[in-house]
Amino acid sequence: MNNIIKRENGHQPSTFGSVVDQVFQNNLNRFFDDEFWGFNGLNKFSNSSQAPVNIRETETTYEMELYAPGFQKQNFRLDLEGDTFTVSAERSQESKSGGKNDGWIRQEYRNENFTRSFKLDDTVEASKIVARYEDGILHLTFPKKEHAQKISRSINIQ
Repeated sequence: MNNIIKRENGHQPSTFGSVVDQVFQNNLNRFFDDEFWGFNGLNKFSNSSQAPVNIRETETTYEMELYAPGFQKQNFRLDLEGDTFTVSAERSQESKSGGKNDGWIRQEYRNENFTRSFKLDDTVEASKIVARYEDGILHLTFPKKEHAQKISRSINIQ
């Protein structure tokens, strides 16, 4: 009798654990897929060019936290073109180790960058978007237009 073995990319056989991990990852990606926020799956920042975000909605705003440790506020660029809001950042680092006479023994350069775009709907008051960078997190506030805000009040019965 022949064994049935799932192969990844037609090469090495998959382990049971890797198959379960892949199914779990695919289901999470489908569950969290949100075209409104431009989310396209669960990726680690270190393995992709996208910084992870947390997004929440309040009665009057949408709030986003973009995780980007090690950057400085001048490294960021925020652009709004039509209904597309784009966050990008770039930084370069230079590390040197060596002797007194600049006879380099080791020198490393590193360049990090990312770009992340989000589609905004017509409920966002684009002219009032606020951003601040603190402790490795870029905090963005997207105020809602007045007609889009949730209104709650008590109504008296007459």
